[in-house]
Amino acid sequence: MNIKNSLLLLDPQFDPNTAPDCNLLIKITNDSFSYAIINQESQHLKAIFDQQECPNISQTLHSNLKNDPYLKYPFKAVKVSVATDSSIAVPTELYQQKDLPSYLNFFSKNRPEQVYIQENKDFNFTSVFGFQADFEESLNSTFENPVKFELTTPVLALASGLSDGLFLDFTARSFTVIYVSGAKLAFKNSYEIETAEEFNYYLLLILTQLDILSKEIPVYISGIINEDDNRHQILQKYFEKISFNYPQNKNVDCTILDDMPIYYYSSLLAIDLCV
Repeated sequence: MNIKNSLLLLDPQFDPNTAPDCNLLIKITNDSFSYAIINQESQHLKAIFDQQECPNISQTLHSNLKNDPYLKYPFKAVKVSVATDSSIAVPTELYQQKDLPSYLNFFSKNRPEQVYIQENKDFNFTSVFGFQADFEESLNSTFENPVKFELTTPVLALASGLSDGLFLDFTARSFTVIYVSGAKLAFKNSYEIETAEEFNYYLLLILTQLDILSKEIPVYISGIINEDDNRHQILQKYFEKISFNYPQNKNVDCTILDDMPIYYYSSLLAIDLCV
C-alpha cells in the first residue's frame, strides 16, 4: 500500500506461512491506525505498520482491512485496542452485574449493541465499554474472534507494577492519559490536540482537576513524541521526573525498530500483554 503519513517496517525473513504462529496486534485511535505482527514461537517482531493523521478513522479502518495483504493471513490470535467514548471504569469492590443498565447511562448517545466487561486486577477496577457499530462490523467480518480492548488497556499494561505515575501516550494529533495513584486507577481519558498550546491547556486542566503535585509525580511518555519537541518542552515546564516508557515485551526481538525510537510503539506492542 502507498498511503500518506504511513510507515511499514517488515522483517525481510518474514514467511507468511508462519502466520499461524503469530499474533496480530491492532491499535485504533481517533486519528491513527497501526498494527504489529509478533511471532509467538520465535518471539520476533515481524512487522510494524503505522498510519498517522487519519481524517476519517472509520474509513481508514475499512480501507486497510480490505486492502492490506498483511491483514489477510490466518493469525494465531488477533488483539485490537480501540478508542471509544462509550466506556466507564468502576472500582471492582463497587461493581455489580445487576447495575449494568445504570453504567450504560454514562455512555455516549449512540449506545453500542455489544458491551464488553473486563476486570483489571492490577489496578482494581472493572471496565465496561463498547465500540462504534461500523468498527465492530469491520473487525468481526475480517477476523475470526478478535479480542477487543479499550484504548487505555495497553497503556495500563505499561504501568503494571508501578503504584504512582502519570502515563501519556501520544499520536501525531492526540494523547491518552492514565493517572495511577496508590496502585489504583485514578483517571483516564484521551484528548485530540492540533497544537502545542492545546496540549498545554489540557495538561494544566488535568493537573488542576486532579490536584497532582507536578514536581513529585513521575511521568512516563510513549508514542509520537521526541525529546525537546514542543510537547516535550511543555512537559519539562511542569515535571521534573520524565522518562520514556519502553516496551514491556522483554523477550521480543525488535530488531526491525533499530532505526526508530522504539517507544513510538510501546502501547501497540503492549496489546500483546493484555488478557
